[in-house]
Amino acid sequence: MADALPGKVAGEKKKPEAVHSDKSLILRIRTDYLQYEREMDHAHLQDQLEEERIRRTSRRVRFGWLLFVVLVVAAVGIGLGLRISEAVTAHEVVVEPFHAPPNLASSGIDGTLVARGLLDELTRLQRATRGTAARRGLQSAWTNGVHLALPARHISLDAMTAMLKARYGHDLHISGELVESGAGELALTVRADGVAPKSFGGAADELATLTSAAAEYVFGQSEPGLWASYLTGEGRYPETVEFVQAAFPAADRADKPYLLNSWGMALEPTGGSPRDALALYRAALKFKPDYWNAWTNVQSTSINLGDEEGAWQAGEQMRKIANGRPGRAPETDYLSWDLLTGNLQAALSGLMANAAADTGVGSLFSSAGTSIADLQARMHDLAAAELTLQSSKDDPNDPTIAAMTHFVRERLAAEAGDTARAVTEMEAFAVAAANPAAAADITGYNCWFAPAEEAAGHPDKADAILLSAGTIVDCYRFHADILDGRGDWTAARKAYAAAVNLAPDLPAAYCSWGLALARHGDLPGAAEKFKQANLRGPHWADPLKAWGDVLLKQRQVKEAVAKYDEALKYAPNWLALKEATSAVQHGR
Repeated sequence: MADALPGKVAGEKKKPEAVHSDKSLILRIRTDYLQYEREMDHAHLQDQLEEERIRRTSRRVRFGWLLFVVLVVAAVGIGLGLRISEAVTAHEVVVEPFHAPPNLASSGIDGTLVARGLLDELTRLQRATRGTAARRGLQSAWTNGVHLALPARHISLDAMTAMLKARYGHDLHISGELVESGAGELALTVRADGVAPKSFGGAADELATLTSAAAEYVFGQSEPGLWASYLTGEGRYPETVEFVQAAFPAADRADKPYLLNSWGMALEPTGGSPRDALALYRAALKFKPDYWNAWTNVQSTSINLGDEEGAWQAGEQMRKIANGRPGRAPETDYLSWDLLTGNLQAALSGLMANAAADTGVGSLFSSAGTSIADLQARMHDLAAAELTLQSSKDDPNDPTIAAMTHFVRERLAAEAGDTARAVTEMEAFAVAAANPAAAADITGYNCWFAPAEEAAGHPDKADAILLSAGTIVDCYRFHADILDGRGDWTAARKAYAAAVNLAPDLPAAYCSWGLALARHGDLPGAAEKFKQANLRGPHWADPLKAWGDVLLKQRQVKEAVAKYDEALKYAPNWLALKEATSAVQHGR
């Protein structure tokens, strides 16, 4: 039997207090272990959370760097793409440095200097034709810019772009060389894409002249339509004809109408026939039916040829092609049509707008100032016409200014009842209008000589004027007025009928015939003629006022007032019309 443990008796039971103490110890141990486990689990969880935070931070950093790299690459790619797109779509004029012998450098001449001189001339030509190009809706290398190409000194995006442009772009490159062709002589050769090389020779001190000639050659060969328009605008008519005749056969279809129009405009000043010019304008319209400037030239040339009915028909055709009015055609291109139909307010507005847009002078062949005064006089605004004349700029190179100034002053004097002054002004107008440079722009105005001379007691002069006046409606109707004034009513009626038959769609002859019928007491007949005039010129105040006068004589007061009110819309400052309106309204 084994020995009992020390302090214990075999078979001896523990006391309850001892058992309780052991259980408490075990419970504490377990509690401490559980607390330890919780602490360990918490620490492990914290470690896991920290590791996850570190992993997330790392992922964010890596993603940020990746995004940064992607953005940088994208930016470079976009920039490169833009550069490539710029190169592929390039459409400009690029002047390359010219070759020049080293020995010219001592006199300050090198290839870059020559290129810069050419650049300056080309830029001047581009600016001078910018308005024409805009009206044509033209897009080409010349409308985008003219630049000087400088050699790249190191590798860069600009150098790469230049290389891509040269390979894939559509720039027009200009280059050439300057050489000494003899003692004190230079030869400048210019080359351009699609343009045959050409050399220009001259003295060493004429480099600027050579450069200008080279620039004009390249511009003309590259943009023949714009160049022809430029030449006519500069009054270089012989050059225009010579250039167009040479350029037209090989010109693009898009340029042909502009070449033909410029040819027509240059033909008359160089001794050509107006009928040939008219044929050229109509040929231009076959290429481009909405070429408004050509339509304007058809109208004005038709008037110069004495075919006012044809001019009116051309205006009607233009209006239809322009989809009505206002439409696609500029309002100033209706000037001839407006004058023929008495649409004076529209003509006046167009001229004023044209003058305001072009230094107060306007872009038409004759000065805007005197033309505006003429319209104001026709609208019976005497004060405005006189003020316009006084403020109009004189130009010794424009003979129409002096002629038209005398004409307007004659109209003002005649309306004021000053016959003597009217004759003096008309005779001065006749002298000024005899200048061939002025005559082409004032066709038909000489018809007004006849009634002035008749009023001054010079019937022989009146007859001589009418005999040589041509087929102009004003001449025909004034002839009828003169015959009526001489007491030959039978001949006068035939003359009025002839005036109507000459241009049945124009209002002037009907109005003059109506006034004559009213003088002879045929009020219904007069009213019918004024009605016909109003149908053909609804915006002309004169037939409306005369119609109102006839209605008043027929005691149709209400209808007369309506005609006066309508006339006032188109001649608001006509003193006689205002007085007639006031008299009716006050029962006088």
